[in-house]
Amino acid sequence: MRILNSKSVVFLKICLLCLTLLATSSCAVAEKQAAQTQGEACLHHATASSPQRLILTLTENPSKSQAITWRTCAKVNNPKAQIAAVANSPALKDNLRTINAVSEEVRLGKDKSVYHYCAVFDALKPDTLYAYRVGTEDNWSEWNQFKTASMSGEPFRFVYFGDAQEDVKSMCSRIFRAAYKKAPDAAFWLFVGDLVDNGDKDEEWAELFYALGWIPRMTPMILLPGNHEYPDKRYLQDKDYKLFHLWRPHFTLPENGPQGLEESAYSIDYQGVRLVMLNGNEKIEEQARWLDKILSENPQLWTIVGIHQPVYSTAKYRDSAKLRNQLVPILDKHSVDLVLQGHDHTYCRTYKIKNGFRVRENEKGTVYVISVSGPKFYQVKTHNEGLMARIEMGRQLFQVIHIDHNRLFYESFDVKGELFDSFTLEK
Repeated sequence: MRILNSKSVVFLKICLLCLTLLATSSCAVAEKQAAQTQGEACLHHATASSPQRLILTLTENPSKSQAITWRTCAKVNNPKAQIAAVANSPALKDNLRTINAVSEEVRLGKDKSVYHYCAVFDALKPDTLYAYRVGTEDNWSEWNQFKTASMSGEPFRFVYFGDAQEDVKSMCSRIFRAAYKKAPDAAFWLFVGDLVDNGDKDEEWAELFYALGWIPRMTPMILLPGNHEYPDKRYLQDKDYKLFHLWRPHFTLPENGPQGLEESAYSIDYQGVRLVMLNGNEKIEEQARWLDKILSENPQLWTIVGIHQPVYSTAKYRDSAKLRNQLVPILDKHSVDLVLQGHDHTYCRTYKIKNGFRVRENEKGTVYVISVSGPKFYQVKTHNEGLMARIEMGRQLFQVIHIDHNRLFYESFDVKGELFDSFTLEK
């Protein structure tokens, strides 16, 4: 072995250092260029044509169908979705069904477009595990899986979230992961609006999908818009007040609600529960008439309503008298069990109430909940304190709701997974 003198060693070290810096600089430049030209996922195995932002959303018939939505940075030809019932082997292609996806170009600015796709798997079997993937013949996503709902009122649980809205990637990732860890078998997740702060900014939707990770590829979602999925009403004429254009391309939701509110107000029946999602931002009178109609024809044992804006507000300077006057008579008339809300950036749970008054435990009444999953909080100040069983501010929370035949178990947890609040309803 040759022994180098001290000058040779120093020279060799300098050469090695220069080569290391050059390689590091080249990688950094390459990664930056890739990120600029191809968006979110253009490193490693992903390209601008790779499927991203995959999200399962429930249809109005979740025992027999399932919706999937995704997007690419570049336009692709013949986008498809494939599905197969899960067996005990990885031979998914033996019973494969392929369906064509619906494509939509979405403008993000003067010089940039992205491409969104949706497909609905239909003619599925109830209570069955399916595997699926999306993409094109030369660029598929990974295989994911979901389970269809049962036709009967089998027990299940789901997770409910209030507003995420701000610092979603930084501060909401852990609340979503804590929720999945607490209820990995949840049938679906339900969001009551303000998923982002500015619903017209694609970078904020990117943060949401980052925070959710792979969960929406496996766990179906139910979503409704909050006021931050709309422009600020104070600076617009009524005719210009519309749901931001990035909502519908991202989510394939039921269209069985009032005309003009497709995919933002709708109903879903799931294993003995009628879930009614309301859009608290517009056309409240039309929704009230629709709500009265579909609850008059409700065969399910339980009824749960979701709306972004609270009926009984808890935040300082807020009072939803108009909303309350329009909705509470209908909610009382049909003995709605639970109303899930957001918007106030606080936590509150009422006692069972009817017509604005607390009722006895054995009487019919409605429990109203407000929750927040993100890091933005408001000061608590309410005119309805006598109706509140629990009021709190300053906590990021998620709720697990378990339906078991004639019992409803509600639990609220913080980011540490510790129980914060709970109650039980029984019929």
